[in-house]
Amino acid sequence: MLEDWLAPKAAALESRGLTRRLRPRASGEVVVDLASNDYLGLARDPRVVEAAVEAVREWGASATASRLVTGTTALHAELESELAAYVGQETGLAFSSGYLANLGVITALGGPGTLLVSDDHVHASMVDACRLSRSRVEVTPHNDVEAVAKALAERNEPRAVVLVESVYSVLGDAAPLTELAALAVEHDAVLLVDEAHGLGVTGNGRGSVAAAGLAGAGHVIVTMTLSKALASQGGVVLGPSVLRDHLINRARAFIFDTGLTPAACGAALAALRILSEEPSRPEAIHGTAARLAAACGVTASAGPVVSVPMPGPREAVRAADLCLANGVRVGSFRPPSVPDGISRLRLTAHAGLSTTDLDRACDVITTAIREAS
Repeated sequence: MLEDWLAPKAAALESRGLTRRLRPRASGEVVVDLASNDYLGLARDPRVVEAAVEAVREWGASATASRLVTGTTALHAELESELAAYVGQETGLAFSSGYLANLGVITALGGPGTLLVSDDHVHASMVDACRLSRSRVEVTPHNDVEAVAKALAERNEPRAVVLVESVYSVLGDAAPLTELAALAVEHDAVLLVDEAHGLGVTGNGRGSVAAAGLAGAGHVIVTMTLSKALASQGGVVLGPSVLRDHLINRARAFIFDTGLTPAACGAALAALRILSEEPSRPEAIHGTAARLAAACGVTASAGPVVSVPMPGPREAVRAADLCLANGVRVGSFRPPSVPDGISRLRLTAHAGLSTTDLDRACDVITTAIREAS
């Protein structure tokens, strides 16, 4: 039965050059990494690794249950408190992934009577949350402030939430947060900003919301992942205490999920403290991103993501394969990760990349793009 059902779907993907396959990394592999999200280069930092190990020694390998049962430890509380203070928010609530943080907060705020105004390029976690929310959803063209204003002005619902990413995960551009926040105030709405690619990178590490002077604003909610700049795993929703209380009681993705592991808490907390103590790390990311963008002939990004358009999905995959064969790993993004017609390479800038490695990577990437296109 499954063969009859799924084989035609697999064949359709293959015919369009969209089949995906897992490629396990080998331990000790030596490549220039421009594909992972380890923006601050902390995933193998001995201080972060030791903090994860120590957390396991003290608390065990698992959180053992949901956060409302036995899954909340002192580490969870420390992480939530210190991250909220670092980015200028009143409180935070940790989820077991960034995906579930978005799913939890959006579905907890959604429902009949709430309009969700979603940018066309938000992350899949936000898209899925909209679908599950039972809200009416208005999808607006990318970074179109006028379209957002129109959707808010013409709504019938008493509540509205505008959904954006501070730095978009594939295109690498920035949301117009100042304008959107002003619209939220004008139309009695809430602005929800996914800072997955902003934390540790923009705003001297504190994110784009803080850089825009919106940290702690009562009409702004922030979600962040722990799996990128903070070199761990998990997600956090940050905002006023009334929001945290609401999520603890209403967010199904929080209530019915086993808590974030102690190892993930310990690693993220150590990475956050390093970021606080070594504020020069974010600036190095911007220099690397600018160098990559110049080499590839594309616009400099707002954060760590450098987006390089390719003619089609097969060309994107071919270019990425050529790069890897020459010791440079880059991301290859095709539908459904991006809309039809905008397949691309995604290069992610990291702090700590040597000038020699960066120069070699630029040569390899530009050659691969030329040969694949």
